Amino acid sequence: MTRSIKPIIGGALTLALAACVAVMPATAATVLTFEGIGNLQPVGDYYNGGAGGNLGISMSANSLAIIDADAGGSGNIGGEPSPSTVLFFLQGQAAIMNVLNGFDTGFSFFYSAINQPGSLQVFDGLDGTGNVLASLDLPLTPFNGAPDPSGQFSPFLPIGVGFDGIARSVAFAGVEDQIAFDDVTFGSVTPGPQAVPLPGSLILLAAGGLGVAAVRRRRGRQG
Repeated sequence: MTRSIKPIIGGALTLALAACVAVMPATAATVLTFEGIGNLQPVGDYYNGGAGGNLGISMSANSLAIIDADAGGSGNIGGEPSPSTVLFFLQGQAAIMNVLNGFDTGFSFFYSAINQPGSLQVFDGLDGTGNVLASLDLPLTPFNGAPDPSGQFSPFLPIGVGFDGIARSVAFAGVEDQIAFDDVTFGSVTPGPQAVPLPGSLILLAAGGLGVAAVRRRRGRQG
């Protein structure tokens, strides 16, 4: 049985991420936690003059917030780095985060993907065009794990990618209702409030080995 981030509603769409962020100074990390957005509500302009502040960040129509069921929402999630709201997506083959004035150094976040892996690419042009500055696979993650085994999409693992140059868009790909993100961080390869800008180089924090272990466990159960 395929697990879903929002088992109450479900869906048969294609998951993707998109966002647009305005100017961020070089080496300054900006973190989006999505706290304060309602359950299953569009992120939209929450960070673009909305309740989240005037950060110049807007997201495509297929980006939604979902709140942990333990906190009164409908999310089949747990162990969020900034409880209790995360970002997930419905509809579309892929979505694009456009950064009108660009950002540098790195891009990072926490994520959970227990059934289907994801991927992303960082471009120096808008709308996923121009040169690819970095590519990143998002392996499968463990499920029903600490610190919150009541949510199957748990835990959330940190991952990040560094690059040289100025990025102006990031393209995320995944399967609908099958991947969730939190503490999305611009300008650092280390996600979250503790983000520290580092030189451009690919960094995978914990996700690779744990994802492989999860696959092996599933194969053993199927066997």
